[in-house]
Amino acid sequence: MANKEVIDKAKRIFEDFLAKQGSRKTPERFSVIDELYALPQDEHIDVEGLFLSMRNSGSTISRATIYNTLDLLVESGLAVKHQFKDKVALYEQALTYKHHDHHVCNQCRKIREFSDPKIKEIKAAIGKEFQSAISSHSLVLYGDCTIMDCENKPELA
Repeated sequence: MANKEVIDKAKRIFEDFLAKQGSRKTPERFSVIDELYALPQDEHIDVEGLFLSMRNSGSTISRATIYNTLDLLVESGLAVKHQFKDKVALYEQALTYKHHDHHVCNQCRKIREFSDPKIKEIKAAIGKEFQSAISSHSLVLYGDCTIMDCENKPELA
């Protein structure tokens, strides 16, 4: 969960971004920042999850506004969008983002973040081999859960 200073900084960045775009600065758009940045830093959420959370908090925001705002947050660098296998798009906060990769369980769908310095070495080696200044990468590992009594596994009917 981001602290108030991080949320305030995100809102200032977003306000500047909207001004440069000539877009409206609506309270609903800023409430999406509040909701996204209130999540734990390693949490990923979809539009429906944000919508339900905001509605449960008394907001009357529409799904369309959430979709549009998330697109703007990604464009402004305040959110990161992920598309894992057959899942819907998931978002995470990006202001305090430190690059990481993901492991997704095929069975329980739990997403875990990890960082490994060997990946930087591989990027450097591949960049050298292909004479390319690699600027970014995305690595998602998929596996089958072997955790006994995993709380995230769906119940079989």
